[in-house]
Amino acid sequence: MHTVWKGSISFGLVNIPVKLHAATENKDIKLRQLHKECHTPISYKKVCEGCNQEVKDEDIVKAYEYAKNKFVVLDQEELENLRKENEDKAVEIIDFVKLTEIDPIYFERTYFLSPDSTGGKAYSLLRQTLEQSGKIGVAKIIIRSKEQLAIVRVYQNALVMETIHYPDEVRSVGDVPNVPSEPNIVPKELETALMLVDQLTTEFNPEKYTDDYRNALMELIEEKKATNTISTSDKRPVPDNVTDLMTALQASLEKTKKPATRKRTTRTKKNA
Repeated sequence: MHTVWKGSISFGLVNIPVKLHAATENKDIKLRQLHKECHTPISYKKVCEGCNQEVKDEDIVKAYEYAKNKFVVLDQEELENLRKENEDKAVEIIDFVKLTEIDPIYFERTYFLSPDSTGGKAYSLLRQTLEQSGKIGVAKIIIRSKEQLAIVRVYQNALVMETIHYPDEVRSVGDVPNVPSEPNIVPKELETALMLVDQLTTEFNPEKYTDDYRNALMELIEEKKATNTISTSDKRPVPDNVTDLMTALQASLEKTKKPATRKRTTRTKKNA
């Protein structure tokens, strides 16, 4: 596994030399843009809007735009010193909290934590402490010149660090348009909806969920590679003719009814 960051985590007087590794990967299929006429890849150049000339990397500086077309230019050495001043510090766990107290909207990205050659025992101590206390650690870390708020928790037999957003990075729910302020639900609708939830309730098994679009796109790509032809189906699912919320709920219940021989927590497998 590629090491993203190397340093140490401390809680109290315990110091744990660790390495950070990305725990997830983006499996999106990247498509290139080509010139329609000759199928040559399209390139993008860095061009100065004022001079209308292509600019080399060494001629580019970073700046903060504090007003329209007004900038504070930041020297690369200044940025590097500021980053190094903070990055060299150990990641200190500030607080211990319950995971359930953090809403998922705050979570950003997950990293595996591995102990350095001398940190095995301290790593195990923190892991067991978190397991038995039922708590997670809240810490700060600088990754790629950005200070991140993060939590440290146990995943299976490893420690993971998850970067989380600061409160001012989460937009206010009050800005969401058209959210109903008062419910206008009749008891029968709620009762039927709860029955539907009960019928669809099962144990979470991540292996059962797949990216159908990505799989279909890869099949299409492989088919075109082999035959240079496209074969697609014109069949589309026919929508149910439902006219109100109650009808939709009842129709959903009928579709998800389980055979009498099946357990309540087992969903009927549908044909793709």
